[in-house]
Amino acid sequence: MSAKQARATAGGFRPTSGDGAPRRLRIAVLLSGSGTSLENLFEHIDAGLPAEVVCVLSSKKSAFGLQRAQARGVPAIAIPRREHADVTGFNDALHAALDRFTPDLVCLLGFLSPFELRGRYAGRALNVHPALIPAFSGQGFYGHHVHEAVLAAGVKVSGATVHFVGDAYDEGPILLQESLPVLEDDTPESLAARVQALERRLVPEAIRLIAEDRVRIEGRRTHILPPPDEIRF
Repeated sequence: MSAKQARATAGGFRPTSGDGAPRRLRIAVLLSGSGTSLENLFEHIDAGLPAEVVCVLSSKKSAFGLQRAQARGVPAIAIPRREHADVTGFNDALHAALDRFTPDLVCLLGFLSPFELRGRYAGRALNVHPALIPAFSGQGFYGHHVHEAVLAAGVKVSGATVHFVGDAYDEGPILLQESLPVLEDDTPESLAARVQALERRLVPEAIRLIAEDRVRIEGRRTHILPPPDEIRF
């Protein structure tokens, strides 16, 4: 598919500013833990990534990621999953909080609870998974459980996947994916460290592509358009 065809079959992901230039992408981050991926995102924004974190929501009051957000002057809100009787009520609270900040994009960075798109965030929510989806993915595959399963299966490659959130765990169109070798002496900890390094590069790259309006979703597939100065019609 050419860039021209991609533009014809799918609209732009987000609006531009009044002068026609892309505005900074407004990002809401959902997390459940220490927030190292959030800190990585802050560092890339400091270095010029055209985005801003407008709020951080956590499914746990104790998540250190809330403190990272507060240190940056970003609204940090705990919405404990355990305080809601069911997933629907929990997501009611999440969406009520998101409505206050009108994000362009929701990023699940170590978020361990279900996030319901409810139509509003279809194609506007990203997740990162520490394996090559569809392998070692789905309910129960998170954190070290993934790396332990990879090593137990004896596979020779693993990696990281950035994908749009779907209606089920680890589903939705894949935006970026990169592999790395599983080493003979790998442990879950050593493999996790290398996969996390991939994640910290892929997530900002995915956000940049979206901020530059270069992503088109068609069914289960994504298409990445070339930079404007490389498009030839």
